[in-house]
Amino acid sequence: MTNVYSFDGIVVFGILFICTCAYLKKVPRLNSWLLSEKKGVWGVFYKAAVIGTRLHHAVAITCLSMALYLVFIK
Repeated sequence: MTNVYSFDGIVVFGILFICTCAYLKKVPRLNSWLLSEKKGVWGVFYKAAVIGTRLHHAVAITCLSMALYLVFIK
C-alpha cells in the first residue's frame, strides 16, 4: 500500500489523475461539463487531459513502470 505523502504516492496520484482526465475527455457529456474551463482551478483538469492525450505513450510507459515498481520492488 502506497502512502500519499511519499514520493511513490505522489507519482501514482499524478499518473492516475492524468489518465482519468484523459479518459473523461473522451466522454462527451463529461467533457463539456468538466473540461470546458481552460483557466483557473478547473483548468487543471483540462491541462491534465491535454497532457494525457498528447503524451499518451509516455504516460502509458510511466504507468506500467510504476506498476512494476510497486508490485515487484516495493
